[in-house]
Amino acid sequence: MLNEVLSGQPDGLAEVFALVDGFDEALVHGLGRPDETHLQSLADLSAVFAGSPLAAPVADAIGKIEAGSVTDEHLLALAGARAALLGAAHDALLSHLDQALGRSRAEFADSAATSVVPQAVRSWLRELAITGWRGVDHEIAATGSRAVPGLLENPDHRRLAVLVDGFAAELRAGAPVATLERVPARRWADLWTRTMLLPGPGAPAATVDGRLLVLGADLHEHPTAFGVRVHGLLETGDEVRLVRTTVTAAKVDTITGPSVWRMLTGFPVLLGALAGQQSLELAGMPLTAAGDLLWNESLAEAGEAADPFVTARVRLGGAAAPVVAPLDRHPALITEPVLLEGYKATAEGLDLGGTVVAVDPLPAAGPLTPALVKASTACIGLLRHDAGRWSVRPLAVQATVRKKPVSVHTGDWALGPTEARAAKAEATAGAAVEVLRERAGRLLRK
Repeated sequence: MLNEVLSGQPDGLAEVFALVDGFDEALVHGLGRPDETHLQSLADLSAVFAGSPLAAPVADAIGKIEAGSVTDEHLLALAGARAALLGAAHDALLSHLDQALGRSRAEFADSAATSVVPQAVRSWLRELAITGWRGVDHEIAATGSRAVPGLLENPDHRRLAVLVDGFAAELRAGAPVATLERVPARRWADLWTRTMLLPGPGAPAATVDGRLLVLGADLHEHPTAFGVRVHGLLETGDEVRLVRTTVTAAKVDTITGPSVWRMLTGFPVLLGALAGQQSLELAGMPLTAAGDLLWNESLAEAGEAADPFVTARVRLGGAAAPVVAPLDRHPALITEPVLLEGYKATAEGLDLGGTVVAVDPLPAAGPLTPALVKASTACIGLLRHDAGRWSVRPLAVQATVRKKPVSVHTGDWALGPTEARAAKAEATAGAAVEVLRERAGRLLRK
């Protein structure tokens, strides 16, 4: 059944993406001067929501765009409509996947959280929408950046600050956008929508006690940041549920490859569990309804050895999946842990018996290589959906190398490379990290 899900798509999915693409193209051109094609795309969007709670707000917003008098409230309605369309696509895809995997999932409870986006940011977002991506220059992009210091002063606005900072940085890098051969319309519209709708702090996280069995680590490296999202199974009594936790650190763009792990030395318990394939005993760790552990080193200690492949084979099938937060209901944000076996690795991806699933690029900070994936017979990975297709992001593989079975995990190098050549290269490159850290400490002492 998994083959059928991965090889096909839910009914109506193509039509949903076509509606989203129409709206995104209108944002490229600018809502301040829509032509007939873009007005038709907006009208098609409005028709979809007829009879829903969004019908009147969306229709009113489109009418104001035609009249040239759009306001923040109208743009908020359009952002909500776009998010609802992609949320429906996400739900259809995830429902099919859950059914194929036999995975149960919690239902979302209504939340009273409201938007916390201040007026300065809303004004910038309105200017972007009216001007369109093709009209963005360095000055418009810089307007968003100027709002970031003020946002950082308020703890409730820090998520928004990071989002605005990254969004503005992408726009600056592309400015003047009119000269770009290709505009990343879907991505920038995603960022615009998320910024428009970003809610304030939700309900307080509950605290849990239990055993965390690690499945693998998903590594994310950017020029100025490195993050590790650990996926695992949390055992609390008779219940087993999928959870994840994320730790991040700022860095400079010269720190790359295995050396980026040195930026996370403040998390020795978590990194030790990754490198040593150990379970973790949690006591009072905060856990959100969306399945995110808010990591606190003082609330965790290393447990017994726990092979992720044994964990996946024995416990993953019956684990309950968490609810998906409203703003995370987007096809590109699907990352479902799975165990794949019995496939044939090809140049195109993993052939599951007639269905080939593409393999995502592998992180430079981990030991996984394309050769290992091609030689593998089992894979713990994250199923993802992007650009209209399914793919897998490997977290660990079992393979035969020189006639010997090996297991390789992305977190194996959490405490430093274990392969001699990589360790030697990292020792040389890692010296830069220590120099930068020493200089930063000297500046702070001054």
